[in-house]
Amino acid sequence: MAKKTAKSTPTKKKSATKKSPAKKSPVKKAPLKKGGVTKNSLVANINRRKREGTSRSKQDSTVAPGAYKDMQAGWPNSKKNLAAAAKPTKKAAKRAKK
Repeated sequence: MAKKTAKSTPTKKKSATKKSPAKKSPVKKAPLKKGGVTKNSLVANINRRKREGTSRSKQDSTVAPGAYKDMQAGWPNSKKNLAAAAKPTKKAAKRAKK
């Protein structure tokens, strides 16, 4: 056998890099109100399940139709919104004085 006289360029060995599987971010909890009660648990639960990718069919839904409509309407019957509706605005107070 003949020996190789030409110098071969050294080739770099490719190290086997293992790609770690994509890690799911931990599920974030809803912000807490004073007293340790979660704020607006219906929305928090809907968003949590959305992040997790867990869904139910409409017929297996656990949310009452009335509660879902209230949520979409912006909680019109909440204490906060009822109090704001009863309190006159500055513009309305000025109009009443005239």
